[in-house]
Amino acid sequence: MVRSRPRSAARYGAAAAAALMVLTGCSSGASGPRGMSSAGAPSASAPSPDPPAWSTCGKNLECATIKVPQEYTEPDGAQIPLAVMRHRATDPDHRIGSLIFNPGGPGVPATETLRNLPKTAGTPGAFSPAVLARFDVIAMDPRGVGGSQAVRCLTDEQRADFGTAFDPAVPGGKPLPRLLADAAAFTDGCVEHQSKEFLASLSTDNVARDIDQVRSALGEDKITYYGLSYGTVVGPMYATLFPHRVRQMVLDAPVDTNLWFGNSLTFLNDVAVASERTLNAWFETCRTEGTAVCPFGAGDPQAAFDALIDTLEAKPLKIAPAKGTASGGELDGAMALEATRALAGDQNTWPLLTSALLAAQDGNGAPLYTLWSSVTVSPFPVPTAMFEAHTAVRCADWQTPAGIAAHKAAAAKAVTEAKRIGTRAAYSALNCARWPAPNKDRVTEPLTGAGTPPSLVVAGRLDPVTPHHWAERMTRTLDSAVLLTREGVGHGSYGTNSCVDSAVDAALIHGTHPADGTVCETDTPATTRPLVPAKR
Repeated sequence: MVRSRPRSAARYGAAAAAALMVLTGCSSGASGPRGMSSAGAPSASAPSPDPPAWSTCGKNLECATIKVPQEYTEPDGAQIPLAVMRHRATDPDHRIGSLIFNPGGPGVPATETLRNLPKTAGTPGAFSPAVLARFDVIAMDPRGVGGSQAVRCLTDEQRADFGTAFDPAVPGGKPLPRLLADAAAFTDGCVEHQSKEFLASLSTDNVARDIDQVRSALGEDKITYYGLSYGTVVGPMYATLFPHRVRQMVLDAPVDTNLWFGNSLTFLNDVAVASERTLNAWFETCRTEGTAVCPFGAGDPQAAFDALIDTLEAKPLKIAPAKGTASGGELDGAMALEATRALAGDQNTWPLLTSALLAAQDGNGAPLYTLWSSVTVSPFPVPTAMFEAHTAVRCADWQTPAGIAAHKAAAAKAVTEAKRIGTRAAYSALNCARWPAPNKDRVTEPLTGAGTPPSLVVAGRLDPVTPHHWAERMTRTLDSAVLLTREGVGHGSYGTNSCVDSAVDAALIHGTHPADGTVCETDTPATTRPLVPAKR
């Protein structure tokens, strides 16, 4: 994608003024549950859906669509479609049941993840052959995501424009008037493309109710659940609303659910600090290895990185057109920072990061540009279709301050506590501050999962998105849980570490857990030597 250079902020003045009025006057929609029974389920009961009409859609894959109520307080009202996919147990004679999973985001289509499962072995969330043998693995695209009526807020032209003109030295990447104008355009676009009622229904409690509709349609009395990242919000919600329906639950790279439903600005600050720590881990490793192993920066990688970002922002590197394309692009400092943030967050990609930074330093921006273009998941705004669903779900859940002063203070805090990544996090909740479809009956009670079997909570010591202390708090919040820690850098542990894999397989298949506080070691990270993951 060709990226245009900064434009005058004057053209955004009117939209910015309108956005400011909304920011200072709108309600966060953070009222307590409404129309709910004491158990947290809708007071009106939704009819059980018909069994899925499965059709073959790939090797050992079946697809179907299940209709569910848009609002469970109005079960006979508007219905919405859910895309569901099933990977049949490879050992049906020893099948345990159905395992429903959520791969995170929010906004990642579970069906797409399941379809690509054979290609993603060795990556977070990839199920082992033992699990695939014993379970029908069920992927449900959450409402508003993927094949389940995906949220659309921007045109292709707008999405490309939103991704331009970021400045890595400016909180939020753009001047505040431009950010406010972007927020106005984004949220206005959301209600242009779908109803406010639909947007308000995208909350995690409704996703949990949808899962129970899928369970019912499958004819299962109980489900086994695996959730990664945002999937660790969905799992505890389901376990809290439907504790008698949970057989076993594993929560990988857990979110602090109290913080998710609390102040979103604190949540985003924690994420920025976590990403900064993983980038600092790469810097420290490079420095410790010495210039013979890690030549970037000649012994001072931090200074060299900052200089490279400044240089690229002042004079972006031109990228030649890829084979079969008419135009190339350019690599600027903001793109380099975002690619580095993503690659530094997984110690297995550190060698790629090192070589790409060295190439950019030598005037070849193609490797880093290619890596940037493949980064599609971020906790902060990026110009992808997934970000639209991501924003819609979190705005339905979050309690976001309406006043601009709170966002200014949070931006200053993020930049202070996370020198480099804080600029990416700053002002990234503006869309939710002016969200046009407040969810007035969202579930706000602690997600304890009381009444379910003990959950296995798996956390990385240096996770770039969900810091370890979130896992510690989740373990305390859940009524019964065991914490397993994986050393090292990375977001998500199951599928990447043989020690974790064994523990998760045992929990899912047999319902057995390691001792609380168990630690799994990992290979020592290196900036230039690819890690070879242990065999499962």
